[in-house]
Amino acid sequence: MAVSLSPSKEAAVDKANILVVDDLPEKLLVFRTVLEDLHQNLVFVRSGSEALREVLQREFAVILLDVNMPDIDGFETATLIRRYKRSAHTPIIFITAYADELQTSRGYSLGAVDYILSPVVPDILRSKVRVFVELHALQRRIAQQADERVALAASAAALQVAEESTRRSACLSDLSHALSGLLDVRAGLHKLLGMVVPQLCTQASVVLFDEQQRPHRAARRGSGDLAAVDVDPAALSERERARLAAGGEHVHLLRSGEHPLGALLIDGPPTPLGAAVLEEVANRAAIAFATAQLYQNLQDEIAERRRAEVRLEEANRRKDEFLAMLSHELRNPLSPIANAVEVIRRIGGHDPKLRWATDITDRQVRQLTRLVDELLDVARISQGKIVLQKSPVDLGVLISQCIELQRPLLAARQQSLTQALPPQPVWVLGDGARLQQVISNLLSNATKYTQNGGNLHIGLTVEQGRAMVIVRDNGMGIEPELLPRVFELFEQGQRALDRNQGGLGVGLTLVQRLVRLHGGHVEAFSAGAGRGAEFRVFLPCLQAVEDLPAADAPAAADALPRRRILLVEDNVDVADTTALMLTMSGHTVRVSRDGMAALSCVAEFAPEIVLLDIGLPLLDGYEVARRMRAMPALKRTRIVALTGYGQPADRRRGREAGFDEHVLKPVDPAALAALIDRGPLSDEEAQAADPAPESEAAPAPGQATLYSFKRP
Repeated sequence: MAVSLSPSKEAAVDKANILVVDDLPEKLLVFRTVLEDLHQNLVFVRSGSEALREVLQREFAVILLDVNMPDIDGFETATLIRRYKRSAHTPIIFITAYADELQTSRGYSLGAVDYILSPVVPDILRSKVRVFVELHALQRRIAQQADERVALAASAAALQVAEESTRRSACLSDLSHALSGLLDVRAGLHKLLGMVVPQLCTQASVVLFDEQQRPHRAARRGSGDLAAVDVDPAALSERERARLAAGGEHVHLLRSGEHPLGALLIDGPPTPLGAAVLEEVANRAAIAFATAQLYQNLQDEIAERRRAEVRLEEANRRKDEFLAMLSHELRNPLSPIANAVEVIRRIGGHDPKLRWATDITDRQVRQLTRLVDELLDVARISQGKIVLQKSPVDLGVLISQCIELQRPLLAARQQSLTQALPPQPVWVLGDGARLQQVISNLLSNATKYTQNGGNLHIGLTVEQGRAMVIVRDNGMGIEPELLPRVFELFEQGQRALDRNQGGLGVGLTLVQRLVRLHGGHVEAFSAGAGRGAEFRVFLPCLQAVEDLPAADAPAAADALPRRRILLVEDNVDVADTTALMLTMSGHTVRVSRDGMAALSCVAEFAPEIVLLDIGLPLLDGYEVARRMRAMPALKRTRIVALTGYGQPADRRRGREAGFDEHVLKPVDPAALAALIDRGPLSDEEAQAADPAPESEAAPAPGQATLYSFKRP
């Protein structure tokens, strides 16, 4: 249905008809608002078929045609319009929200005079339509001249105007086509100058400004130049700088928003066509350069983010290397100390002072080992490399075990511990070692931050299907400003110079992250400094648990078999103390200081178990393990990596090299004894293929740091 905005037929006699074709009522309303100031007869239709009906009934000065319409699209409508004699040359301006090069070329092949992207700029659209309305009016006046000679002159004049208008429209259309999709600023400068010189003027320059409105890019072209050339903005002449500052005639600013992006400088008088279109050329160029600069800024930001990602990846790689080296360098000296303590404990007899000194040394070694493990645990959890080994766990039993482990420290500080545990089991699905680590860390914190003679309390309740573990003390408390950050990594309260509480500030971070892995959460409360603290751990309960099989009783020490063990270790203290400890247990031990020596003695010694360090001189432990695995005589020998390197990548390399176990220094004597008790590989193990990957679940601090590579 066509809608005309002329008030009456009499009032529309001297008015030109403008046909607007669009299927969206809201867009028709926009066009009416933009074009009604022209005071022409506006005809609005909503489909291609209605447009064809209107073209048959009347003549139009210009047709604004939407490309995308439901029944007949804009291109098909334009093709049909061109078939009618009356409308064969009616100017058609395509309007669309999207245009690529193929679509634009198709529009111009149908005789379009312009291609405008939606949303339209009102002044530009009104200016374009006004040109064609004026042209149409002029053509009508010429046609109405009765005198043949006047008519001929008018026709010639109209033809000249039409040609100028056509050239102007064609020039602007070519410019729009050349700059459409512009993404490279330098290429845009050259394209713009190629359109301006020599068609619109004999010589021109384009200068682009930076954010401080200073020239930062420039190009120039003369009528004799084959192409535009780049110009150093610092080399602009004083005259050009003065023109940029003063503006005026032949200086066309490239505006996009409030601030100009640059300027088009015309040297000498422009051509007639240039005088008519240079301002419009500057407007369209400004839009293109604004888009190109936005794209360039986006590319720069993407490049910067990629560089930042590379820097973060490099920092992460260095961090992993540091953690691996930290683990190795700290575990190596701890290993001979732990071995020496065990040797002294076995041969020291019952001297109270010697036993007292041995216990102190053992506790401090375990504390150092725990600190190293906590640092590595936080890194593993952050990287998602810890997998919980879940099974039903009775929290009441677990808490009782943690209390017993804490008894020596409580007694040393003369602290009292009350407990409120339910008589019935409280089952949760979790990793027992990790949950023990959570509760032990909370009890250890409460003990450290409570004065000698202080009071501690631990309780367990069940509410609404959730178990709640409470650890409370009347010690130092937590400052209000620290309380919201108490679970952050390396966060600690104020300490005295003696730092008698110890620790690295990772224990509570580890507690929070382990509890979250179990589907629970942890909360901290304190009334302030000196008023104690309370921590609550919430975990989902299990509804029912089947009876679990009883664990096998450990074998008596005297019944343990004696083994032939080859110890390959270049650290003299580690080798001597480990060999002495194994010899005292009745094993036959041969020590080699490097990989070549180890390979040379295996055929004669025929070890049942090889304890092999990785960081060896001459040949590293991986290569030694590979060569041993290739020896038929060692087919059933159990090869154990005894090392300070404990990262997942280290264990993966060990598994690929042929290790059966991966034990971290310092090794717990009981865990080492249990490993040796397993003896050489069974026939099934020896005949199996390569070991399957072990779980990424790392042992909790204080547990045996041993990884077994299970063969299928």
